[in-house]
Amino acid sequence: MKGEYRNKRSNTSDISDIPGWNTSLESAFSVYKGPYISGRISTQHKTVWNILTEKGEIQAAISGAIRKVGKQPVVGDFVVLLDQSDINSYTIVDILPRTSCLSRGSAGESSEEQLIAANIDTIFIVTAVGHDLNVRRLERYLTIVHSSGARPVIVINKIDLIESLPEDVLETIQEIKDIAHDVPVITLSALTITDLEKLNPFMNPDETIALVGSSGVGKSTLINALLGHDVQKTLSVREDDDKGRHTTTVRQLFLLPNGTIFIDNPGIREIQLGDSSDGIDMTFSDIAELAQNCRFKDCTHRNEPHCAVRKGVDEGIITQERFDSYHKLNDELAFQADKAEIGLKGVEKKKWKGVAVARKYLKSKEQ
Repeated sequence: MKGEYRNKRSNTSDISDIPGWNTSLESAFSVYKGPYISGRISTQHKTVWNILTEKGEIQAAISGAIRKVGKQPVVGDFVVLLDQSDINSYTIVDILPRTSCLSRGSAGESSEEQLIAANIDTIFIVTAVGHDLNVRRLERYLTIVHSSGARPVIVINKIDLIESLPEDVLETIQEIKDIAHDVPVITLSALTITDLEKLNPFMNPDETIALVGSSGVGKSTLINALLGHDVQKTLSVREDDDKGRHTTTVRQLFLLPNGTIFIDNPGIREIQLGDSSDGIDMTFSDIAELAQNCRFKDCTHRNEPHCAVRKGVDEGIITQERFDSYHKLNDELAFQADKAEIGLKGVEKKKWKGVAVARKYLKSKEQ
């Protein structure tokens, strides 16, 4: 975000002009006395972070204490820094309380969640007409976003291409609107700057918006269009399969002229649910509503008698595809929960093994 942020903090103001800063954060930060300053993570690299502070944009690493407990700041986090500017050194020593956190599960056998961004008010789930326009993928994204605590908005980009695509694209867009329920669905073209004003109701000063979606859907193009100039590199998609190539390689925070804060994310090819169980009922609110009429409160909607959800499928209220997607995501959440439990047991086993070794060593010293 170099060059995009300007220090506006006044010496007479009690509240920082760090983008998104508020009285709750000021209260949390007030316990720190001495050479400490506050800041917000704008860019995350491998071992260092770019941070917006009252002194402008600086770069810092995390303290050994934070690293020891396994905490790591992400883009959007508000942090506390030890200010040793006399030797040109800053260190992140704490992460202030988060209001929301976007995360995803890790692929493979690992049970660890991967944090993506924090303190987000709204998340634009960006897709595009063409191969990426997939209802089932959007259900997955909606589950994760609902679970994050942020408000989801579905953005269908590249609407300028719709005339050159099959007629069933319009049917897919309508299906997306049907399954979205209360979630806004916006159609636009970032490239031709068509209908960008539809996003205005969601872009408010000091509110943070994150962009998520696959590679090639036009997230960087959308950022450039909203800023009015190119700050993110863009590449064309491959013509043979309509697949995008990664253009954004790091998560980065941008400040729009009206004060809205945007977080751009690298394209995600495979998004695991992680611990997103809270988002299932919101994503599948139609199924959750029918489930209230099931005979058994713990009905899994598989083989139980008098299941209102399966009856809804038989009557065409819920499509078979959506019903299958619901079960697929629930099964994946159960698998992720099992991985997490196994991971915790492994940590506990390792911990107690270390205690046993220490006790054995002390006992031998006493003899």
